[in-house]
This record gives sequence, C-alpha cells and structure tokens, in this order.
Amino acid sequence: MPDVVARDGKNVQDEPDSCQPSSGSWYSVYDDTTVTDVAKATIDHMVSLAEAWRSDADAWTAHQRKAFGNDLKDPQLLIASESSNRSKSDSGPADWKPTNRTFRCTYAEDYTHTKSIWKLTTTDKEKSALSSMRDTCTN
Repeated sequence: MPDVVARDGKNVQDEPDSCQPSSGSWYSVYDDTTVTDVAKATIDHMVSLAEAWRSDADAWTAHQRKAFGNDLKDPQLLIASESSNRSKSDSGPADWKPTNRTFRCTYAEDYTHTKSIWKLTTTDKEKSALSSMRDTCTN
C-alpha cells in the first residue's frame, strides 16, 4: 500500500530505511481535508473488502481477492483521513456517503465502476443511494 501513499501525496519525503514517509500532505476527498500527519492518512478501499465479500467475492480465488485488495488501476484505493475512514468503515453507499458533497457524484461513479469491473452485485438500496448521489453530477 505504500504505492497509494506515494501516488496520492504531495511533497512526500521518505524516511530513510523505512517504508513510511517522514512528511508530506494527503488530500482526503471524502471529507475535503488535507492531512499532514502520515499516520492519519489512511488508505481506503472505496468498495470495502467486507462489502465485496457480501457482493459475491466470497466465491473468488485467493488470487482474485488479492488483486482486488491491491487494485491500483481502478478507482478502488484512495487516501482518506482517519476520521472519514473510521466513519465509512465497511459501509457501502446505502449506509454512508462522503461529507464532501462535491465528491458524491465521483464517489457514485467510481463505486459503480469498481463494482462493475469486478462483477460484484449491487443491492437495490445501494442502487437507490448511488442514483441519488449521481443526481448531484453537473453535466
């Protein structure tokens, strides 16, 4: 996961002989905050591992689960402030939405994309919540 910290950080300085950066800043789109303490810049799975499991990932091979958990290609892994990640936990859009209202459209689109790419099921409650968030999109 250090790839996400490096990819999504600004002015990231690496700690010598460590996988942990010594300084930098990370933007948390969920709550529109910038984190400067790397210990509080958590990495979130937009579609949580528990949600994926509930959505048919329980039938995946170990290789598929590992690929999903480390997916850097799709909008699946992102930096989130410690508080927003704790608030989201393993919830999906039926039970949680970003406090940053301007990100809700992107969240809905990225969440839907991730579920589609990985062929995960979506409940009616999720679809309704995602549709509501997509209504915030400007064209």
